[in-house]
Amino acid sequence: REFEAEIRFYSGDDPLDVWERYIKWTEQTFPGGGKDGNLAAVLERAVRALHGQQRYYKDPRYLNLWLKFGDCCNEPLDLYSYLRSQEIGTTLALLYITWAEALEARGSFRKADLIFQEGLQRKAEPLDKLQAHHKQFQARVSRQTLLALEESPDGDNMGLLEIAEPQRSSLADLKGRGKKKVRAPISRVGDAVKAMNPNSQPLPSVQLSNTPSFAVFDENSVSGPEIPTLTAQSWPAPPVPRAKENELSAGPWNSGR
Repeated sequence: REFEAEIRFYSGDDPLDVWERYIKWTEQTFPGGGKDGNLAAVLERAVRALHGQQRYYKDPRYLNLWLKFGDCCNEPLDLYSYLRSQEIGTTLALLYITWAEALEARGSFRKADLIFQEGLQRKAEPLDKLQAHHKQFQARVSRQTLLALEESPDGDNMGLLEIAEPQRSSLADLKGRGKKKVRAPISRVGDAVKAMNPNSQPLPSVQLSNTPSFAVFDENSVSGPEIPTLTAQSWPAPPVPRAKENELSAGPWNSGR
C-alpha cells in the first residue's frame, strides 16, 4: 500500500527510483514468486508507466527492469530485438550478454557470437565485462570449430561457428541393408562416432541431390555476419507476458463424449 500510494502521488523527478524499489521489495518479500507477489504484473505496469522516457534509455536500472520483464514473457528474444530497435540499453553490456546467453541456451551459437560482436563494436559499457563474457563463450565452443575457423582462408568474413560440426543429412534416401532382415542405415556424427570408436575417422556425410524437388532452409548456411537493421516502430503494446496464475487458459467447454 505504501508503494502504491507513493507511485500514485509521486511528484519528484525520478519515477524510475520508486518502481525500482517497489520491484526489489517484491522480490525480497516474495522470493518464491506466486500470485501474492504478482511480480510480472508490477513489471508490466512499470514498463508501461515509463515508456517513452528517453532519458532512461541509457540507464542500467531501466534496462534491468526490461530484462526482468523479459523473463516473464513467452518469447524474450522478441523483447531484446525491440529494445535494440528503440535504442534502449544499446550502450550497456548487460543487454548483449543476456541476449547472447539466451541464444546460446537455444543452440544458436553463431547468432550469439554476432550479438557479442555487435556489443563490442558499439563499445558497450562496461567493455571489460562484455569482453570477459565473450571469451568465456568462446571457451565453451568446440575447439575443433575454432581451429577450422582460424585456418579458413575466408575466416575474416565468417561468423563464429560458420563451420559447424558434421550433422545428419535431412531428407536423404534410406537404403535398407540385409537380405532376410532389412535394417535402416545408421549415420552417427560428432560425439556419437567418438563414443563408438575413439580411433575411427569421421564418416563422409551423405550428399543430397544437386536438383532437389524443393528447397530446404538451413539457418546454419545463411552467409554474412551482418545483423539485420531493425527500424524503430510504434509500441502498440508490450510483449505478451506468461499466463498469470489467476487466469484460466483456454480449454474444452465440457467433458462430455
